[in-house]
Amino acid sequence: MMNATKLALAATASVLLLAACGKAETPPEVREDIAAAQAQAEADNAAAQAQAAADTAITQAEGEHRIEIERCEALAGNEQEMCKAQADDALDAAKDAARGIPNLPQSQ
Repeated sequence: MMNATKLALAATASVLLLAACGKAETPPEVREDIAAAQAQAEADNAAAQAQAAADTAITQAEGEHRIEIERCEALAGNEQEMCKAQADDALDAAKDAARGIPNLPQSQ
């Protein structure tokens, strides 16, 4: 019974949509639709560019982190551990900055 109701609603919606497909919009409606589409395209492009910049910054930070970890390997014991911890902290800070997350001081 429930499926029959859903099927009937879907069929009705399809008929209504098909009936409206061939109808031309008025010039003001078209201008409004075009403006909305342009605004959405600009917003999408800006978001994509921001995401690409963030991705690039994160990739660069990860590369620098790998290099710094290798430099830490020249140290021994506690100095090596501290060096790696600093490199990890720098990576986390760079990722946060790339994502637009404020870098808050950590309590020790």
